[in-house]
Order: sequence, then structure tokens, then C-alpha cells
Amino acid sequence: MPTAGRSATQNAYMALWRMIVTGELKPAEQLKIEVLRAKLDTGASPIREALSLLTSDQLVERLDQRGFRTASASRENFEEILGLRCSLEDMALRKSIEHRDENWEEQLVLSHHRMVRESRDDIDAFEDRHKAFHLALLANCGSPILLKFCSQLYDLNIRYRYLAGRSLNYQRRDVASEHDGILQAAIDGDIDLASERLVNHYQQTGAFLTGLLAGASRQPE
Repeated sequence: MPTAGRSATQNAYMALWRMIVTGELKPAEQLKIEVLRAKLDTGASPIREALSLLTSDQLVERLDQRGFRTASASRENFEEILGLRCSLEDMALRKSIEHRDENWEEQLVLSHHRMVRESRDDIDAFEDRHKAFHLALLANCGSPILLKFCSQLYDLNIRYRYLAGRSLNYQRRDVASEHDGILQAAIDGDIDLASERLVNHYQQTGAFLTGLLAGASRQPE
């Protein structure tokens, strides 16, 4: 939805980002400017600019002489995203803990508290808090470029979670406990344990998603 203080391009970008990530716009779906203009009630220029930004985010593909389409999805693509995410976040988390200070610890605990307090009934709000916690773990790594890549990989991974959908087996996982364990190891300064718990957290989700990508619903976790 449009938000005061944002430009038309920013509003279009955020709206399209959510539509792609949540699966409202399906993988490899052609994106027609006129259709998107009507749907978002905005001009053609903000739409084109937003699509160009989403291309750099790897969520949209530019077609030669044929406009844009949403990025395709495949098991191979997901496994590449998962592997990169585990490698880069492991690097960022280790550096973040090595440089830990009181301010970082306070912000990390606060982001965790906000995530825990947020109701899962509001998917968008919870997802924002969830991402904020994971990025807070890495925020002290001292590398803005590395953080940007980690944020981008998080968004690409979320898309697959929405595409895969819900599962009773996945819901039985105590994800809150996994988050607690990662937080505690990070605050304790135990680099190896924090890294092990974070990577295991992602790999468990990755194993779940890999088995569902072929024919799951588009509902978020």
C-alpha cells in the first residue's frame, strides 16, 4: 500500500517486491506495465524504475525487447541461494561476534524481543521483525557490501518459503527455540556454536523446502 513520505517509485518497488516474494506474481510471469499501472494505481515511469531496481535484486528478469518477467524458480536455484546464504552469513556472523560490543548486544536483544512479541497473524509485520533479527546478528561485521548480499539472499529465500507453503512437519519444529539458541550463543561470544546453530537453522528449513518445491501451495509459513 502507498506510504506517505515515499516516492511513487519507492511505493511501486515495495508493492511489487511483496507481490513477487509472496507469490501473488508467479515465477516467470510476464509483467505488463499497463496491467501493473492499473493494479498499483500509479504511473508507468515509477513501475519501470521499480522493475529495474527489482532486476538488480534478482527478483525480476529483463527480457530483450519484451519487457520484464518475474524471476523463475527451481530447486537448483533455491539450493544455490541456500548455499550462498550459509557461507556468507557464517562469515558475517563470525566477524560480528568478533567485534561485539555493548551497543550491538543491546540492539540484538531488542530485535529478538520485538520479533518474539510480534503476532504471526500479521505475516508482513512478523516477516519484517524476523528479517530485522537475522540482520541484527550480522550488523556488527563491519562490511556493508557483505550485509547487502546477506539481505538480498534473505529476500530470495523468503520467496521460496512462500512458494513452498505450510506443512505440519515444519510447524512441529521449535523455531522460536532455535532463534533463542542462536541469540544466546552470540551474546555469550561463542563464535563456533553460534555459527553452527545458525547454519543448522537454515539447513533444516532448506531440507524442508527442497522436498516441497515441486507442488506446494503459495501460502507463507
